[in-house]
Amino acid sequence: MDWDDLRHVLALARHGTLSRAGVTLRTTHTTVARRIRALEERLGVLLFAQTPDGYVATAAGQDVVEVAERTEAELLALEARVLGRDAQLQGRLRVSTMDMLFRVYQPAFSSFTERYPGVELTVASGDSEVSLPRREADVVLRMTSSPPEHLVGRKVGRVQFAVYASKGLAERAGQPARYADFPWIHWDERLDPRWLDAWLAANVPGARIAMRVDFGSMALQEAVAAGIGAHFLACMAADGDPRLARIGPIDPAFDRDLWLLTLPELRNVNRIRAFMDHMADALSA
Repeated sequence: MDWDDLRHVLALARHGTLSRAGVTLRTTHTTVARRIRALEERLGVLLFAQTPDGYVATAAGQDVVEVAERTEAELLALEARVLGRDAQLQGRLRVSTMDMLFRVYQPAFSSFTERYPGVELTVASGDSEVSLPRREADVVLRMTSSPPEHLVGRKVGRVQFAVYASKGLAERAGQPARYADFPWIHWDERLDPRWLDAWLAANVPGARIAMRVDFGSMALQEAVAAGIGAHFLACMAADGDPRLARIGPIDPAFDRDLWLLTLPELRNVNRIRAFMDHMADALSA
């Protein structure tokens, strides 16, 4: 059994489907299936059972998964120690953030690449969380009021939220307008939007839901700007959009801190420290 076998087992155990495991491994679902099948034949045991909800590790498969996780952790820790000895400000740096934050702070990312041309910067943008221990990113720029205890970093700002609608919708609602005068955009039920259900029940009972969505923050802002309905947006992004009107006060209950975070073993890597210092200075300004 080699590490490449373990990578395929881990990917299928974590994602549950051959296609998603293939995307993670940057290969095809047929390759994942072939590798798993070949490993099962060599070991003489069934590692995964196929269920209506996807692939689930058997008892033997869970043993392999646990060993694979320990092996992965050791390899990533070794890599981090080696990276920590990096003496020059060059090499690869992968940063994960939200699409809205990248759009607002794009000048800070741009000025970093100009200041440190030897660093190969990759920015992954999306609202989904990533795993730093699995090295899906070296640094994250995220909104959170409770950063994970296994990460280190610094708070670089605070994001406020209010309800916005398109200017066209706001003009048709007239002044003074109530929240109930607007159609609303809601989250898809699979996202467990109970916080918004509770807020609407308290503030807009009987709210008319024009659309439910499952996409990122900038796509949500586009939907609001298109006049589909009202929704909470980050003031830092929405206030500068000429298509939008703020139709309610800032709600402190939804404030979120803005954090730059990395792993403890990576914080002294020169290019990571330089990125965090640069972004902290740019964002605080």
